[in-house]
Amino acid sequence: MTETAEPSDAATAAQPGVQPRGHRKLLAAGLIGSSIEWYDFFLYGTAAALVFPHVFFPSSSALTGTLLSFSTFWAGFIARPLGGILAGHFGDRYGRKPMVVACLLGMGVATFLIGCLPSAGSIGVLAPILLVTLRFIQGLACGGQWGGIVLLLTESTNPKRRGFAGTFGQMGVPFGVILGNVAFLASTAVMSESAFMSWGWRIPFFFSALLFPVVLYIQTKVEDSPEFRALQEASKSKQQKVARAPLSEAIRNDWRKILLACGTLAATNCLFYISIAGVLSYATEELHMSHESLLSVSLLTSLIGAGAILWSGAASDRMGRRPMILIGSAMLMLWAFPYFWLVDTRSLLLFFVALAVGSIFQSMTYGPVAAYIGEMFAPKVRFSGASLSYQLAAITVSGATPLVMTALIAETGSTTLVSVFVALMGLITFCCTWALRESNPPEVRNDPDAVPGELLHA
Repeated sequence: MTETAEPSDAATAAQPGVQPRGHRKLLAAGLIGSSIEWYDFFLYGTAAALVFPHVFFPSSSALTGTLLSFSTFWAGFIARPLGGILAGHFGDRYGRKPMVVACLLGMGVATFLIGCLPSAGSIGVLAPILLVTLRFIQGLACGGQWGGIVLLLTESTNPKRRGFAGTFGQMGVPFGVILGNVAFLASTAVMSESAFMSWGWRIPFFFSALLFPVVLYIQTKVEDSPEFRALQEASKSKQQKVARAPLSEAIRNDWRKILLACGTLAATNCLFYISIAGVLSYATEELHMSHESLLSVSLLTSLIGAGAILWSGAASDRMGRRPMILIGSAMLMLWAFPYFWLVDTRSLLLFFVALAVGSIFQSMTYGPVAAYIGEMFAPKVRFSGASLSYQLAAITVSGATPLVMTALIAETGSTTLVSVFVALMGLITFCCTWALRESNPPEVRNDPDAVPGELLHA
């Protein structure tokens, strides 16, 4: 990868503390690290839908095994706010990079060990207990890595391009899904179903070892963000102090922003986790569709989602953050019912249409939030405020969604209430975004010296 100047490098160099050299490598490292981290986290969701009910809950009925498996899936989301709190505290005090390194390392180790776990048939109830423990560690790591990576990216770029830079952390989500699906598809293609259920499912978890070279690169080659280093220098000269209790300060001064920012993620998190876990289980168990075909569809729609994330994040630099999120959430409300009407046809083509269109609308809301949520908070509490906002959405919406979907369908025999649930999440996102101020308004976009977000915490 070359380091020749991009057209925007002159503008980047004009911003204090931002170094254009090597920034493309930082974007690449952020994308790769985020992708493998989310691969590790989402791999569990695919396994929870297809494998874990048989491996860790073999004596349960099909429905009970699925519910128990998704309950362990939720354990990772319960841990994410705690991971965000811990990483936010230390990230605001000691830097973004150390937290990124620690979280990536923790995720890689926990995922590798899941692949090593004996089945319930070998060690009984201890197997699901160990599974939940390692899933909890995954959640801690995931809870801290999002804030660290997106802040490292957005604080190290030209402020006028934060929306674009933040997408290299956000695109790790669909790329993580793609990597997970490719790993499962490759494993099932080269072995029998019995072999896959017996030991082949472990192979994708062992691939998490690929995360360790990325950790080493970030540790040895990447500097902390210029904005945080400037904060440290200001603290040394006593011009400004690094917050001693950043989480407490963020909650005390910005609790309303934290809650509203959490709400901006309701729609995208809800439909995303339905698409990668809930609907995969539903289509396999209830509609009797081939899970290999469903994984292939999920792979294609994730590619579409990655493109929509990149486009919407870049567009938010030119149009503002709120318009993209408002449009995406409004369209998700409208798509909530057609989504399941198409899924219920059992047609693979219409299943693809449902997920692909939903992925575009969901990604429109997700792309700008890396820059938008960070810009809501002052630098000294930014990691804590942004992480808490993001991870509250994880525990309240993300992890529970596949469980809620499975329970609603089991109770009613229909997907209608699930559509209502998705539409409600879209309404929450729309209302919360409407209540927030724009961090990148026209007067900031038109002023070459203005920095997005500064007016929100002046």
